Amino acid sequence: MIKDKESPIRSCHFVYIVALVFGTIIQFSDESEFVVDMSKTSRIHVPKDLPPKTKVLDLSQNNISELHLSDISFLSGLRVLRLSHNGIQGLDISIFKFNHDLEYLDLSHNQLQKISCHPITTTLKHLDLSFNDFDALPICKEFGNLTQLNFLGLSATKLQQLDLLPIAHLHLSCILLDLEDYMKENKKESLQILNTKKLHLVFHPNSFFSVQVNISANSLGCLQLTNIKLNDYNCQVLLKFLSGLTGGPTLLNFTLNHMETTWKCLVKVFQFLWPKPIEYLNIYNLTIVESIDEEVFTYYKTTLKALKIEHITNKVFIFSQTALYTVFSEMNILMLTISDTRFIHMLCPQEPSTFKFLNFTQNSFTDSVFQNCDTLARLETLILQKNELKDLFKASLMTKDMLSLETLDVSWNSLEYDRSNGNCSWVGSIVVLNLSSNALTDSVFRCLPPRIKVLDLHNNRIRSIPKDVTGLETLQELNLASNSLAHLPGCGIFSSLSILIIDYNSISNPSADFFQSCQKIRSLKAGNNPFQCSCELREFIQSIGQVSSDVVEGWPESYKCDYPESYKGTPLKDFQVSELSCNTALLIVTIVVPGLVLAVAVTVLCIYLDLPWYLRMVCQWTQTRRRARNVPLEELQRTLQFHAFISYSEHDSAWVKNELIPNLEKEDVRICLHERNFVAGKSIVENIINCIEKSYKSIFVLSPNFVQSEWCHYELYFAHHNLFHEGSNNLILILLEPIPQNTIPDRYHKLRALMAQRTYLEWPKEKSKHGLFWANIRAAFNIKLRLVTENDEVKG
Repeated sequence: MIKDKESPIRSCHFVYIVALVFGTIIQFSDESEFVVDMSKTSRIHVPKDLPPKTKVLDLSQNNISELHLSDISFLSGLRVLRLSHNGIQGLDISIFKFNHDLEYLDLSHNQLQKISCHPITTTLKHLDLSFNDFDALPICKEFGNLTQLNFLGLSATKLQQLDLLPIAHLHLSCILLDLEDYMKENKKESLQILNTKKLHLVFHPNSFFSVQVNISANSLGCLQLTNIKLNDYNCQVLLKFLSGLTGGPTLLNFTLNHMETTWKCLVKVFQFLWPKPIEYLNIYNLTIVESIDEEVFTYYKTTLKALKIEHITNKVFIFSQTALYTVFSEMNILMLTISDTRFIHMLCPQEPSTFKFLNFTQNSFTDSVFQNCDTLARLETLILQKNELKDLFKASLMTKDMLSLETLDVSWNSLEYDRSNGNCSWVGSIVVLNLSSNALTDSVFRCLPPRIKVLDLHNNRIRSIPKDVTGLETLQELNLASNSLAHLPGCGIFSSLSILIIDYNSISNPSADFFQSCQKIRSLKAGNNPFQCSCELREFIQSIGQVSSDVVEGWPESYKCDYPESYKGTPLKDFQVSELSCNTALLIVTIVVPGLVLAVAVTVLCIYLDLPWYLRMVCQWTQTRRRARNVPLEELQRTLQFHAFISYSEHDSAWVKNELIPNLEKEDVRICLHERNFVAGKSIVENIINCIEKSYKSIFVLSPNFVQSEWCHYELYFAHHNLFHEGSNNLILILLEPIPQNTIPDRYHKLRALMAQRTYLEWPKEKSKHGLFWANIRAAFNIKLRLVTENDEVKG
């Protein structure tokens, strides 16, 4: 989010080399036969079985001592060849004459002492012969034909002014000159470098700097010195050496790498470079030795824009902090970077400062740094990443006088904010704030700059965004990744939000109306959350499908179901669930409504057919039948005691007692009547069932009165069940008076059916027909009368 504001010139690294090497690898990575990596394999010869289509060959860090034409001549398409860190002692350039596409050749860190010069392919862009045992610079006149050459690495123990004349007309991007073994302390030598943009000189790592060669270069834009070891006595030797290199108007970038020096000498180097045309000074891996005392430093008007020091090792343990910090705090430059030094503090400039950019990454600054500092009014960017800041309120207080501050990075500290009241004192100019990797909670949203546009809060302890937060109307980019948020926040309080990063949280059911709430969103990164694949998530997935594919970053590979277990690992785009299970209204229409209709229908039928009544009857009949099965066999054989059971309404009792019973009994028909044969102590229902089962026939006297009697209906119901159980025709229906069909209740459907399907005897009103009626009755009992008589004899 926050970048180091340094000119592209200051890098001056081997960008073209990286582009060439990695570009070649990427180009052929799809076919493994094009890239052969045999580095660190203890080989003593170049393998003979290399694929002919090889484009990139890495044989570095082996034990190869010789190269022959046959080793690589068959690799006609070879572009990159690495042979560094071997034991090669001699090189005949002609072995590459068949490698017409060769662009990158690295023979550094070998034991080369001489080169046999021959024409070489003109496609070569990178040639590294540095860190070898050459006495003189290994320059062949044929190198002058390498018009595409960008990088040239060389080494030598002695130099002559015109050594590089054969390649003077080439426009090189970089020359690496290894001078580790150059020890000409007394003899003054010169070397003229006509054309290169960058010059990198490497000296002996363990010897004090003593090189006095006079090197001059035209159009030099970048100078890098590696392995500079100084003390108070040879410091002037380095400054004199630099005089011939730093005077040109094109040298804008100067880098010192692996530098060991005293504090006094370092200040002298600063003082020497201050009036030079250099704009960017970089020091990497600086070691300070001996002592640190107060030194006089005159801040001339300078063209220097940026000083960058990375990784300082201080071997001085007792010194004046003021002597150290003052030199840096009072510098009249635009940009200062001092990182990975473990400085515990930095002084506030005594006068209004020119600093616009300060970077103090990975030090040991505490909350006291820059408090009450009103001389940094021009500061625009402040980076205090990886320090020991703890109180967010004090961090805000630090900025109150930095009136131009726009970007603040205080990430990777231990910042907390637990104040329940009181506003933070941020300067109103801050628009970019990095608070990532701290210990902040939900309360941080009550301590933010008023005009904040870009806010990074990833890797904190935030669980939710308070609903009462206000004043974030200008926020455009919000990073909440790697927190503990359970919900995808809407844009109600972030009316200008266009970028939201919220991956690696605890979001399981993101709201489906997020995109409706966030109309201005242009980028959403919400992957790698424990999504719960449910109906709610289905709606969110559908809403993602309605936005541009460029809006949702990482879709679909970073969006997967976490639970339920059956869907774990399933990409959200493949998650499917039926419409019925997710649409409540449809579910009601499909399941509940038919269920209700069925319930209503059953209820109506129960009422219409008197189903509860029938259920009671079935239950009682079943219980009685079960009891009958438990009766002993001897007793069961004596249960048939009557010829007929008579069921009638009390309103028809006169006809039954005066007509029916006398006429049947005079024919020796035993009659079962409820008033004389029901057993006391048993229920009416049980008595009815027992009487029906002990009778061969059941006679029902039908009339309008019978229809109105519920007990008569019980008796008919049980007799009808007994009919099917016994498998015999044991019902005799006597219609005493006509019964209109419309007078029979609907629940008496069995009576309706019997009257419609069975033959019944109708009691005639004329006396002349009574004889035939009684004859029909007797006929119904004729066969059974004989059987009963036989059974009675058996019983006797």
